[in-house]
Amino acid sequence: MTEWTLHPDRALPADPATRPVAREIYETTRDLPIVSMHGHVDVTTFADDAPFPDPAQLFVVPDHYLTRMLVSQGTPLPALGVGPEGTPGLETDPRAIWRRFCAGWKHFRGTPTRYWLEHELVEIFGVTERPSAESADAIYDQIAARLAEPDFRPRALLDRFRIETLATTDPAWSDLEQHRRLAAELGSLAENVGGNGPAARAAHTAGTAAGSGSAAPGTATLPAPRVVPTFRPDPLLHLDQPAWRDDVGRLAAASGIEIGDYTTYLAALRERRRAFVAAGGSATDHGHLSADTTPLPDDVAAGLFARALAGDDVTAGEAAAFSAHMLFQMAAMSCEDGLVMQLHPGVLRNHDTERHAIFGPDKGYDIPVVTEYTHALRPVLETFGHVENFRLIAFTVDEDTYSRELAPLAGVYPALRLGAPWWFLDEPDAMRRFREATTGTAGFSNLSGFVDDTRAFCSIPARHDLARRIDAGYLARLVAEHRLDLDEAVDTAADLAYHLPKKAYPAPTP
Repeated sequence: MTEWTLHPDRALPADPATRPVAREIYETTRDLPIVSMHGHVDVTTFADDAPFPDPAQLFVVPDHYLTRMLVSQGTPLPALGVGPEGTPGLETDPRAIWRRFCAGWKHFRGTPTRYWLEHELVEIFGVTERPSAESADAIYDQIAARLAEPDFRPRALLDRFRIETLATTDPAWSDLEQHRRLAAELGSLAENVGGNGPAARAAHTAGTAAGSGSAAPGTATLPAPRVVPTFRPDPLLHLDQPAWRDDVGRLAAASGIEIGDYTTYLAALRERRRAFVAAGGSATDHGHLSADTTPLPDDVAAGLFARALAGDDVTAGEAAAFSAHMLFQMAAMSCEDGLVMQLHPGVLRNHDTERHAIFGPDKGYDIPVVTEYTHALRPVLETFGHVENFRLIAFTVDEDTYSRELAPLAGVYPALRLGAPWWFLDEPDAMRRFREATTGTAGFSNLSGFVDDTRAFCSIPARHDLARRIDAGYLARLVAEHRLDLDEAVDTAADLAYHLPKKAYPAPTP
């Protein structure tokens, strides 16, 4: 049987004129440090630094990309180990979960999940046989043996993956104690991780336009890896959520501020934001259905808040208006404390209400919806779009908005950056379309750089690698068309991979 290997030119252009150029560009970025500023790996993973329990818990159970594909082919979530304890049919044997995944390997053909999984299995764990029903047990045993080694503990993999910064996503009421402990305990990356080769030098010498500064060639080393929190207040901003009043109570307890009205509610949010800044956080994250940022008169907002806090009914329209108002308030607070505001609207959460009721949040199939930005973002951009201390990064899963709305907006308002292709769009063809739709209007400097948006820790290097290959291919085409010189393409590739995310997410001063 032929040993399973990955082609070194995977995801690079097939065109023989551009592939060598793309290969040359990619080689300058492939080993750059990873700046992962938008993700959902649990901070406990690094605070406890315990061995990953088994291959199923590492690869299958937390990865909604993977599980949703298998669900589409008739495998229920409980059979994949997904669901609260006591769920009928919940599989607890990790080897059985792994076998189901391997038996369904063919279903991932042509998807980014296939690329990420291949990278993880081959490049990280040294697997040499393609997953299948027949190979499942052997692969499981090989990965399980690796997970027992010290070099495969979470903190060791931070170094191996060359992750310079990794942002988690944390509720507004998090005590952040694990983050504080990590900041004290995580040591510096070994000097050989930073490296002194061309890629490392590119990270420190290219991208002057991105405002990153430079270091002398041959002396580049990485700073200490950092796992930083991200402030996610979504449950507190939607008055019609069933747990809203309980969550306000959690906010009050965490902030030390008794919340009895709208004014104290805002004060508690400000206090928690200050705590996130002190713990190393650099951003907030908002996953609203709509991008609307229209503010309400203060007395109207206060009245809605009072009614909801008293347990009175609030209509869906009133709740939506309050949520839009609170996005405007979050922008105003970002002008005060410097936290970057991330907005990724346009996803109908829990499309299947029955599955949501059975399996809980984020398990009811999230599906994109049409999203409007030009009018929706106007209140925030008119008010804060030229404020020096404000940064808004807007994401979308509605491709139609890239060239029509988001690129023109990012191409003029200094405060706005256009987020990377996210979720359903972080696959090769969609990422190429993103470059083609946005570069002519927004250029490269008005982008956030790549974000991986993942709960699956070991997929982080795979996702960044794919993005760097796609960018290399796009830049190679510009070189082949004589629209860029090769040195400019190399410089831009380093910006996209490393410098732009650092510039897009500056750390505020506590």
